[in-house]
Amino acid sequence: MTEKLYYQDANCLEFTARVTGRREVDGRPAVILDRTCFYPTGGGQPHDTGWLNGVEVLDVTLDEASGDVLHVLARPLPADSVEGQIDAGRRLDHRQQHTGQHILSEAFVRRLRAATVSFHLGDEVSTIDVDKAPIPAEDLLAVEDLANAIVFENRPVIARFVTREELPAIPLRKPPTVAGPIRVVEVAGFDWSACGGTHCDATGQVGIIRIVGAERRGSDTRVTFLCGRRALADYRRKDAVLTQLANQLTTGYAALPEVVQKMDESLRAAQRELQKAGEAMAALEAEALLSRAEPAGAYRLVLRSFDDRDFLAVKQLASRLLNEAGVVALLGWKGPDKGQVLFGRSSDVDLDMVGLLRTVGKVVGGGGGGRPDLAQGGGMLSNRVDEALSLARQLIRGD
Repeated sequence: MTEKLYYQDANCLEFTARVTGRREVDGRPAVILDRTCFYPTGGGQPHDTGWLNGVEVLDVTLDEASGDVLHVLARPLPADSVEGQIDAGRRLDHRQQHTGQHILSEAFVRRLRAATVSFHLGDEVSTIDVDKAPIPAEDLLAVEDLANAIVFENRPVIARFVTREELPAIPLRKPPTVAGPIRVVEVAGFDWSACGGTHCDATGQVGIIRIVGAERRGSDTRVTFLCGRRALADYRRKDAVLTQLANQLTTGYAALPEVVQKMDESLRAAQRELQKAGEAMAALEAEALLSRAEPAGAYRLVLRSFDDRDFLAVKQLASRLLNEAGVVALLGWKGPDKGQVLFGRSSDVDLDMVGLLRTVGKVVGGGGGGRPDLAQGGGMLSNRVDEALSLARQLIRGD
């Protein structure tokens, strides 16, 4: 069994060891050592990374049956004696996030009687799922305040193995799920958890604990949080965004909500005016097109393609045209590469626009659908839109 130095001292970042076994994992070389500081993935915490004799350690796993720790390497390691070095930044980050999780989970218990049912330490954020939903914003702030109060008190964090006989005297937040000696991590006078991860020596090392999201998941809530350096980086990113926006809008960051609200109101007013203007222009354009409509038996036939507007504007124009009696509208839109067509009729016209679209589509390509009174299709090349409209006209006229 590998001697697990990370249990003895989470501050240990360098060590020496002997290779006791060699394997291959997914085509990569891996070694087992007689002792290691490399923490293997487990308990919601990812593995350490670092180097063995300068060879990068890509993954670390624990063989539960043998107790051996397997180090997956970037390239073969021929030596039998190794010097190991842990990635200090990653180790500290994991210690901050994991210790912060213990504090935050207990804070949820004490403030809301909400127990943690799962924990995930991610590359950018960490999450806990708690068995309470919904959780109001003010309750999340109360939990966050308590967690940070424990950080500011800089309480000791003690990790030790205890026997089964000692367990009844320890107020564990959650019953252990493993057999044999249990490793208990205690945040002095606040939280006692069975845990095998790496942790800070005192709560002050955790840094700020910040809840940055809460999402209801059935009867649970997934809480996203950041600790230490991650919280600092998040603050800096958000501060940079606020500063940039405040500078662009020539105001202080505290006034941004009011300024943005006024901008939003102005934009909405402008959009309403633009819509009115667009409707007026569509009405005038529809009137002009109808005045030049081609007689087709009992119908007035409007045929036109556009490349100076989007297809939504074409549909709005069609709506105006078809409000009039006895109108058949064959409209097309030419995009940079592809085109679309719209075939519509007034309610008093007895023509099947869907059938017409399908017949035309067999010749010019593309597809579509709709109702007997209004159908639209796309997928054809832009240079075939006019051909599609011309063919539809011939079919309606019976030419």
